[in-house]
Amino acid sequence: MNKDLILREKLALQRTILANQSIFLDFVRTSMYFLVAGISIINLTTFRYKFAVECVFIGVSIVLFAVGIVNFQRQKTKISTSERHIGDYKDEYLTPTK
Repeated sequence: MNKDLILREKLALQRTILANQSIFLDFVRTSMYFLVAGISIINLTTFRYKFAVECVFIGVSIVLFAVGIVNFQRQKTKISTSERHIGDYKDEYLTPTK
């Protein structure tokens, strides 16, 4: 039974790692959308405040990319911390508390 729990936890950790990578790529993709939107505003010749809007889009892109990196590193640290505890089951977890 203990091997089954360990295997199940290892598979759950692999899913968590893949989910963390997927979320990071989502942040990168969204950041790139904002970057492209900011760069493409140059083509709008009739828009009066295009430079300000371009700076806002590029700024949002940079912030989203930074948040994605911080989030990825934070979750990666949590995952590696929890990975050390696989199979460390004790009887106290199985017995009811008083």
